[in-house]
Amino acid sequence: MDVMPLLLLVAGSAAVAGAARRSPVPAPLLLVAAGLAVSYVPGVPDYTLQPDVILPLLLPPLLYTSASDSSYLDLRAQSRPVALLSVGYVLFATVVVGWAAYRLIPGLPLTAALVLGAVVAPPDAVAATAVARRVGLPSRITTILQGESLLNDATAITAYKVALAAAIGEGATWSGGVTEFLVAAVGGVVVGLVLMAPLHWLRTHLREPLLQNTLSLLIPFVAYSLAEQFHASGVLAVVVVALYIGHRAWEVDFATRLQEEAVWKMVAFILESAVFALIGLQLPVVLRGLGAYEGAKAAGYAVVLFLVVVLARFVWVYPATFVPRALSARIREREENLTWKGALVTSWAGMRGVVSLAVAFSIPATVHGGHPFPQRNLILFLTFTTVIGTLVVQGLSLPPLIHLLKFPGRDRQAETLAEANAQAQASRAAEIRLDELLADERNALPPPLADRLRSVLERRRNAVWERLGQVNPVTGESVDDTYRRLSRDMISVERQVFVTLRDHRYIDDEMLRALLRRLDLEEAAAYREAG
Repeated sequence: MDVMPLLLLVAGSAAVAGAARRSPVPAPLLLVAAGLAVSYVPGVPDYTLQPDVILPLLLPPLLYTSASDSSYLDLRAQSRPVALLSVGYVLFATVVVGWAAYRLIPGLPLTAALVLGAVVAPPDAVAATAVARRVGLPSRITTILQGESLLNDATAITAYKVALAAAIGEGATWSGGVTEFLVAAVGGVVVGLVLMAPLHWLRTHLREPLLQNTLSLLIPFVAYSLAEQFHASGVLAVVVVALYIGHRAWEVDFATRLQEEAVWKMVAFILESAVFALIGLQLPVVLRGLGAYEGAKAAGYAVVLFLVVVLARFVWVYPATFVPRALSARIREREENLTWKGALVTSWAGMRGVVSLAVAFSIPATVHGGHPFPQRNLILFLTFTTVIGTLVVQGLSLPPLIHLLKFPGRDRQAETLAEANAQAQASRAAEIRLDELLADERNALPPPLADRLRSVLERRRNAVWERLGQVNPVTGESVDDTYRRLSRDMISVERQVFVTLRDHRYIDDEMLRALLRRLDLEEAAAYREAG
C-alpha cells in the first residue's frame, strides 16, 4: 500500500489551511482552489472519492466535533426553524432540482433526476460552520445554520436511497419511501438515545485520561456504524450522542477535557482541510466520460442547475421564516424575529460540500438488468459544479454581504459583564465552601496556604472585571493582557533554568518532563484565567 498520496494530501491541505489563517479568504475556499490548481499538475496522484471511506470514516468525526461544540439549549430553542431547513428544505430542494434537471436534460429519467436532486440538496456542515465562524454571524443565525447542517445529511441520504431504489428498478413506492424515511429518522434518534447515557457513564468512570480520550475518538464511529446496522440514520445517531456528551462535558475529569479539546481540534483541522482539498482534486475524475455532454452543453446545464439550487433556497426560506410567524401568535412570542436580513443571509448561506460528492460517487454504474445508470457521469459533473459554484460564489460573497447588511456585532462589554457576574457568584459559593472545609480540623492548613487559596479565588474573580478596566497608555494592553504576558515571561525563565539543569545533569529527563508539564499547566491556567 502506497501511503505517499495520503501523506501528500494531509500535509498539503494542512499547509494551505495554515496559510488561510493569514488570508482574508476562508480556508474552505482556499483549499478547494488549491485542489483545483494542482489536480492537473503532472505526478499528482488520482484522488478519487471513495464513498465507503468518506461516509463511514470521515463524516462521523466531523459531525461529532461540530455537534459537541454546539449548544443543545440553543438548538432546542431554534428547533422549529432548524427542522424546517434540515427536513422541509432538503425534501423541497430534492423535488425542485430533480424536476428542473428532468425538464432540462434530454433523456434523463425523472428517477435519476431525483437522485441528482437528493445529492445536491443538503448544505454542508463543515462549510457552514467554517464560514459562520469566520464572518461572525449573529448567534441565532449561526445556531440555525449549524443545526440545519448537522441534521440535513440524514434527510438527504434517506431521500437519495429512495430515489436510487426507484432509478435502478427496485420498485420503490411513495409509501415505501415515507416508511424508509421514518425508520431511518426514528431509528437514528433511538440508537443515539440508547447509546448516549452508557457512553457518557463510561467517560466519567474511566480513570485514565488516555483511555477516556481513546473512547472519545471511538464514539462517533460506534454510534454511526451501530445505527447503520439497523438501517437507521448514522448521522442522527452521532448528532444525538454528541449533543448529549457536549452538554455534560463538565462532568468529565479536567485532565480529560484538556486532552480531549486538543485532540479533537487537531482531528477536525486535519479532516476539514483534507475534505475541501479533495473536492478540488475531483476535477479530472468528473470530467472523464462526459462524452456527448462535453463542452458548452455541459457547462450550460451546470449554470442552470446552480441557479435553480440557489433560487430554490430563497423560495423555501422566506415563506418558511415569515408565514408561520404571521399565522401563530405563540411563535411571535417565543422566537425573536429573524428579519429580512437574517432570511437573506440564511438563504445565501447554502454552500454544498464533500457529502454531496461522496453520495454522488456511490451511484452504481449499472441498474437492474445490467444497463448503465442513466447519465451517471453527467450527474457526477453537475454535482461537482454545484458544490464548487456554491462554495466559490456564495462562500466568497457571504462575508461582504454580511458587512453590507450591517448586522449588529457582538456586545463584548455586555458579554464580559455577564461573565464577571457569573464568576463572582461562583467565587462566592467557593469561598463559603472553603470556610466550611477549613472549619473542619481534618482540613487544617497553615495560614499562608489558606490565604493562597483565597487569593486564587480573588484573582479569578477580579480577572474578568479587569478586562473592563483602562488600557495601559504605554503598551496599549489591558491589565489582563499585561498579566498574561508577565506570567508567560516568568514561566519561560523557569523553563530555561530547568533545561539548563538537565543539560548539566543535575536533573534527569524524566524529572524535566514532570517539571515542564507542571509549568505548561500553570501557563495554560494563567492564559485561560486572563481571558
